[in-house]
Amino acid sequence: MTLSKQSATRGRPTPSKAFGLGVINAFVTRLGTIGIGIALARLLGPAEFGTYAVAFVALIAVLSFNELGVSLAIVRWPGDPKAIAATVTTISTGCSVILFAATYFAAPYFASAMGNPAATDVVRVMAACIVLNGLVATPAALLQRYFRQGQRMAVDQVNVWLGAGVSLALVIAGMGAMSLAVGRVAASVVSGILFVAFSPLPFRFGFSAKSAKELLLFGLPLAGASLVAFGVGYVDQFVAGNMLGSVTLGLYVMAFNMAGWPAALLSQPLRSVAPATFARLQDRPEDMRAALLSLLGVLSAVLLPVCAVMMGCSVALVTFVYGDAWAPAGLALVWLAPLAALRIIHELLYDYLVVLGLSMSIFNVQAAALVALIPALIGGAAWGGMPGLAAAPFAVAVAVTTPMYLRTLRRAGVRTKDMAGRLALPVGAAVVTGAGSFLAAQELRSPLVAVLAGSGIGLVAIVATLALKHAELRDVRRWGKGREEAMA
Repeated sequence: MTLSKQSATRGRPTPSKAFGLGVINAFVTRLGTIGIGIALARLLGPAEFGTYAVAFVALIAVLSFNELGVSLAIVRWPGDPKAIAATVTTISTGCSVILFAATYFAAPYFASAMGNPAATDVVRVMAACIVLNGLVATPAALLQRYFRQGQRMAVDQVNVWLGAGVSLALVIAGMGAMSLAVGRVAASVVSGILFVAFSPLPFRFGFSAKSAKELLLFGLPLAGASLVAFGVGYVDQFVAGNMLGSVTLGLYVMAFNMAGWPAALLSQPLRSVAPATFARLQDRPEDMRAALLSLLGVLSAVLLPVCAVMMGCSVALVTFVYGDAWAPAGLALVWLAPLAALRIIHELLYDYLVVLGLSMSIFNVQAAALVALIPALIGGAAWGGMPGLAAAPFAVAVAVTTPMYLRTLRRAGVRTKDMAGRLALPVGAAVVTGAGSFLAAQELRSPLVAVLAGSGIGLVAIVATLALKHAELRDVRRWGKGREEAMA
């Protein structure tokens, strides 16, 4: 490499550096949200939190397809993204305005269907985030494409701490569930300004009919898949609110959020880097498959034992963190913790298939899962209440979603045997960890001591598994280094 080329590339963000910053960002963000969430849950209680949960489900439903999937095209666009950036901004903003209006007028009907008509105003305030999300879809995707995780970290930290601070102040002032909505909107406004300020390309509107056609051909199947994926991920909360009431919804959402703690720590940095890394390997299929398998093995070595601890110590963990009033949420956490582990693995497979351009196959997987999930949830809630409701999506993920992903991957050249080989050791470690944590929770009366004992078992399992997977860790470093050299 010449001196001039070295100078030109010095300081350029790389995949491994971006992933490292992503891990730090996710860790700090998660600690902040967990800490503030604990304080808010103890101040609000299950009933008020259930009101906010109604609005949050509505917001996530709309955001799942808010910009019609076109922003992800920026991440995998083979040429200069400048050619499509303005068109993406126009499409995403226009769509978000329409969806905001629809959400505003549908709010009272949705809140009533969820068993809490009082949530109408909270839903309407939260709907402002839809427009803000559409406005900054392009800058956010550009930061991901160029591995600008340092700047993304700054945006995320402002979003978390400002939103949490405003919400906490308003809760103390007596605003109840509305305080969480106002805090979320305030944080979205400020983080949106930062997204625009940090954007690698100027923020502007424009429209190219040719680009729009290509973007929609790529994005619409993905948006459909995202909407169906939302259904798979959140229809259980619709059923909880409609069949079991908003208080049970609050308990269920709290368990759902807690199950997502380890997933969020690993998923956010992984999904900020993996699609772009896979995209850079499209012309080297063997390396692309090797990267997927290495990531799968190392990821599962950490993720599965952590979720096993949460499953084994579920009631003790909820009681220790949130107090006795929230203890019933532990009955749902038993099922939601392993479900969270499966979903983060599915997200990695999803990103791999997206880069391969198999968006229609992804849609088919999610649609089949949703068709199976709806009757399973209704039957689970009617038969077993909240625990039965939580068990249903786990059963569908094991029996429907996973086999369909594996079949699609086989068609793409990824053998199930190779994936099973990478997962065998982490699964075994998770089984032992879960059993040990359960026994500790049964024998130890103190929730704190039980959680500490289970965490100790999980930590030993993670260290031992990673030590035995040193070859896969070396592979991750190898392909990461190779991508950095290719970028240079």
